[in-house]
Amino acid sequence: MPLPAAMDPVPLFLAPMAGVTDLPFRLLARECGADITVTEFTAAAGLNRDDARSWRRLESDPRESPFIPQIFGGVEEEMVGTTRALSSVADIIDLNFGCPAPKVCRNSAGAALLGDPDRLVSMVRACIAASDVPVSVKVRLGTGSGPNTALNIAHRLEAEGILRIAVHGRTLRQRYSGDADWHQIREMVDALSIPVIANGDVIDADSARRCLEVTNAAGLMIGRAAIGNPDIFRRIKSGLGWSTSPAPWADLEAQAMPGGERAAIKLWAWRRYCELAEEAYGDGRNNHLKRHAISFTKGIAGASKMRIRLHSTLEAKDLMHTVDEFLETSMLGSSIIV
Repeated sequence: MPLPAAMDPVPLFLAPMAGVTDLPFRLLARECGADITVTEFTAAAGLNRDDARSWRRLESDPRESPFIPQIFGGVEEEMVGTTRALSSVADIIDLNFGCPAPKVCRNSAGAALLGDPDRLVSMVRACIAASDVPVSVKVRLGTGSGPNTALNIAHRLEAEGILRIAVHGRTLRQRYSGDADWHQIREMVDALSIPVIANGDVIDADSARRCLEVTNAAGLMIGRAAIGNPDIFRRIKSGLGWSTSPAPWADLEAQAMPGGERAAIKLWAWRRYCELAEEAYGDGRNNHLKRHAISFTKGIAGASKMRIRLHSTLEAKDLMHTVDEFLETSMLGSSIIV
């Protein structure tokens, strides 16, 4: 039964995730109800070197308008150069100061820069000056060591002219442990005039409603909960009464045996991902196919054994067929979500 809609609709963002939010997955998320998508976060250093693999992460398609590439780096000159190059093709450029990965933070990039506010603000100022399109920013609630610098930084970035700020409700030290602090996000919402997007622990319609009630954010950004489950955007909108049109997987879901409905939705999404990947990477350049194959089987009975099989499957066509067969069998059999 749909939850009562306690607030007006706000945009739902697909969070940028390395190794996940490739072009076909972003297009799939749009078809599943995401309003705004952001590319995988990409190192400015590689883009400045004209590294082909780095630039492939930023391929786009008119169907995902607005096109928002996200970049990170610890060297201002590289960030500025990349911003300048991207501003001729992007609608918005997003700067990442929220990634907690050690290999990123060791290079004084990502969330590590929250511990050096002057340097972070200088970098953003220079990128804004170099860009012909708006610049947005993603942060965390400070580093977790010493005072929380996030609100002060956000005030300064607002004065510099950023378009909006997305806030993950954890510190760098927390990474992904503990609960996201929605109340601290609310403090930023109340203190700033620019839109604040809340990120962290939104996994379904109920958590989306509660997050919006606590934060009063201008939008929600969903990351890990969308991996292998791009239908989460549709489920949130349906659960909150924001969308009543039939889901694109409705016909396939209706064919499922009792207990197989979840597998049916995943089967539709997997088939559509493969179609979009063929459009985008017809030459076989899909480096993320195996990771997505594993993600799309997660949560279905027998997934653990399937993951072992997928790890040893090398050919793309075999991966596609194996996952398709597994999900279809689960849909028509007695699959139980675990």
